[in-house]
Amino acid sequence: MYEVRVESHFSAAHALRGYGGNCERLHGHNWNVEVRLATDGLDEHGLAVDFRQAKALLEEVLGGFDHRLLNDLEPFRDENPSTERLARYIFEALSARLPGGVRLTEVTAWETAGCAATYRP
Repeated sequence: MYEVRVESHFSAAHALRGYGGNCERLHGHNWNVEVRLATDGLDEHGLAVDFRQAKALLEEVLGGFDHRLLNDLEPFRDENPSTERLARYIFEALSARLPGGVRLTEVTAWETAGCAATYRP
């Protein structure tokens, strides 16, 4: 098995409803996102996954978040847009866009340099 990683980022605001602390108030982050893609073989060019294609697909998913209030977006109107839920949403949205033979194994989202959440099914 081969594993490929790509990263991207977005800036957005959120508020964790009912949290009871500072994070309940509107605030923003510069999230960094890393995804891990796996495949069992290489293509005719010796590639498991084309980095440019993988990054473009990731940026397509993240583009809907950039410079937005996440609480206003459909996936998070009824549940808090926590970093954990962002990682799960990105996983599901990106998985649906991948070419055949490529599978997503995990998504890690950092809301700050020292705090991250990983989702893997």
